[in-house]
Amino acid sequence: MIKLIVTDMDGTFLNDEKKFSDEFWGIYEKLDQKKIKFVVASGRQYQNLRKNFARIKEKIVFIAENGSYVIENEEEIYSRVLSEDIIKKYVDLGRKIPTTNLVLCGKKSAYIESTDSDFIKEVEKYYEEKKIVKSLLEIKDDEIIKIAYCDLTGTEKNVYPYLENEIDCQIVVSGEIWLDISHLESNKGIALGVLQKKLGVTVDETMIFGDYLNDCEMLQRGKYSFAMENAHEKVKSVANFLAKSNNENGVLEELKKII
Repeated sequence: MIKLIVTDMDGTFLNDEKKFSDEFWGIYEKLDQKKIKFVVASGRQYQNLRKNFARIKEKIVFIAENGSYVIENEEEIYSRVLSEDIIKKYVDLGRKIPTTNLVLCGKKSAYIESTDSDFIKEVEKYYEEKKIVKSLLEIKDDEIIKIAYCDLTGTEKNVYPYLENEIDCQIVVSGEIWLDISHLESNKGIALGVLQKKLGVTVDETMIFGDYLNDCEMLQRGKYSFAMENAHEKVKSVANFLAKSNNENGVLEELKKII
């Protein structure tokens, strides 16, 4: 019996226009009636996710910043904060990649240095709270839980090779133009494991949806793990099942089957 449903956002729950069908609200009501917990697990900022699900924000769980920050009903369940040394190291590395811009992701806000319009347009899709600062290394009043590299030329080929041999943190390509750096004890799979233990839910009682490389660990935490039809090939090899694409409401189609 399924007791927990977990979905990624971009490329999974959201279509390519970054929207989801209003049909979800009726489906959610039926899941809630069956006491099935709904979880959003994303590389997005918590404040951004909360806005997207404002109607039910007190009832669902948010796994934000690729597992670095887990919130239920405004209360922190889990987080992993980056050390000053790690922040300095990866800010310095990112600045050396000519086509890359950086986002420092804190619990309160996201921080950027660049004012490039194309970069800011991408940041605004995922970060509700954001500030432009003179230096990312001078932020003192927030806890930093992730560093995001944004590269419009593509991160898997043009950014990841600079970092693939680093072993002091989690490094994952989270989208075509995004790469995320977080604590060694921080990914969607670890965060989901913490949540499953808290809720008393097993792997066999968990359904999960994902599409990109930052979803791989998470997909291994559920018997009913679905890769989207549009997913990265590695993700398809990890998941147990295949769902229709994000543009065909693949997640909602599978949820209808269990209600």
